[in-house]
Formats: sequence, C-alpha cells, structure tokens
Amino acid sequence: MKPDVLAAIDIGSNAVRLLVNTVEVNGSEYCFKKAAYLRVPIRLGEDVFTTRCVGDSKADRLVEAMQGFAHIMTAFGVLEFKACATSAMRDAANGPELTRAIRARSGIQVNIISGQQEADLVYAAAAQRKLVTDGTTRLHVDVGGGSTELVLYTDGQFRLHDSFQIGTVRILTNAVADSEKERFVRSIHELCQRFAPECVVASGGNINKTHKLLGKKEGEPIRPRELGELLDRLRPLSIQERMRDFDLNDYRADVIVPALQIFQTICAQCSSIRTLYVPKIGLADGLILDMYKKRLSAGTYNKEK
Repeated sequence: MKPDVLAAIDIGSNAVRLLVNTVEVNGSEYCFKKAAYLRVPIRLGEDVFTTRCVGDSKADRLVEAMQGFAHIMTAFGVLEFKACATSAMRDAANGPELTRAIRARSGIQVNIISGQQEADLVYAAAAQRKLVTDGTTRLHVDVGGGSTELVLYTDGQFRLHDSFQIGTVRILTNAVADSEKERFVRSIHELCQRFAPECVVASGGNINKTHKLLGKKEGEPIRPRELGELLDRLRPLSIQERMRDFDLNDYRADVIVPALQIFQTICAQCSSIRTLYVPKIGLADGLILDMYKKRLSAGTYNKEK
C-alpha cells in the first residue's frame, strides 16, 4: 500500500522550512522517511528584532515562499500539513495580519505558537530518536534565530521548561537585553546546581552543521571541549573567511558563532555535562510526529495498513 504523505512548515526567525515525509506503518511500528526538504533564509528576525514588524520586502518573500510550498505539497500528494511560526512572528506587531495574507494567497493557515508549544514539539521528536536512556538527566537545548528553549528531563520525566529571548539573529542585531542575558546565565547555573544534567540533547541548524564540521558520525556525541575549540577557530574569522575555510553558506557563516556561544555558555555553567547529542531534528519533525499520533488515535492507521 502506498504510504501516506504528511508535511510541516516551520516559519522561524532565521529561515522558513518545509519538510515532507512519507509515513510507513506496519502494525504498531511506523517509520518517517524524508521525501523533500526546502529551506528559505528569509530572516524575519532582522526586521522584527529592530523595528517590531516584518517589513514589506520580507513579508512579500514569505508569502511567495508559502505559495511555493503549497504547490510543492500538492505535487507530493500531501494528505495533511501543519504550519507554525515562532519567535519573530510572536514578536511582530503585524504577525496576525501577515498570517491572514498568507492564508489568502496560499491557502495555508499559519499558527503562531508559544515557546512552550515549540519546545514540546521539538523535544517529542528528539525523544523519538532515543539517543539517551530514560535514566539519564538530560537538558534539551534548542537554539533558534529568536529564542533558546530549555527543557530538562530526569528519569524520563519532564521537570522544567524555560524560554529565553536569546537567539542567533537577536544577537547579531544587538537585540538581546542585558537583563535577559543575566537571567539566562543565572537560570542555567541554578538548573545545573539543582539537577546536574549529564548530557545536552541539542537541536537547531547551527548545531547540526557543527556536528558535520567536526566529522561526527550519526549518533556520535560532541564533547564540550570540541565545541569550544571549533568556536575558537571560527570566531576571529570574517564571514568570507568562514565561508572559504569551512565551506559554509553565507546564511550560516554569521549565525553559527552566536549559536556556539550559547551552547558554550551552557557547558561552562554546567560542569556535569560531558556530551552533546545532536539528533538533527527540528520543529517540523515534531509537527509531523504530532499529526501522525493524532491520526493514529483517530483510527486513521490500523493493523491492516
């Protein structure tokens, strides 16, 4: 039987992403396989974090991208999709107006979700990979363009969540308040004193690229020392030098340094952290997993499929 096709759209502060997955079900077992992935680096945060609005140029590009995504999903025969927007659209005064324009021009309904919802979806997808055992105290860290989400689990149980207005594009646009920086460091210190997490489960495009730059195999963790050494090599270089020496795209060469600085801050505050696991998942993966589970509970999938 032909597998079902589900899709998810993640409208972030740095980029807009479309993920199309096929869902193969065999009894109680299921498998997601990537059919298509498209990333458009619009950088809504450059406007929002300085002017509190998405400017006309970026708004037009976003609508065009969503129209393109709509056509791609039709071509793949997508049965169901979800589209969510995160930090930049949460902060944008014209966010609701822009979602209405997207709906009118592309037929795609965009939901602007909270930091808690974003974290829940990302970490559900990460947990599915089972990189660490339930007995491990682990800190999930998702670094985006506009915010950083933290979720801590001990013995497989949720303990706490916090969201910080600290992200790579915010840092590059000097839009992070000193009070938020202080709250971040203080919260990390208190969290580590209380729970002593043994590992970080890290997500976001920059840590995915870091994993590749370090020559890591799938499932192989990063050591904090390795992360720091790469940051020391990247930080003094110009954008052009990073692109040349590390084969980075222009949209990655600038944001990778602030992303690594965020992870380094966490490791510096948490001496208990020995490893960083990189499942290479994101919000779109969480959205597809959530759709699948809801379809499963509704009886869409059964033992005969």
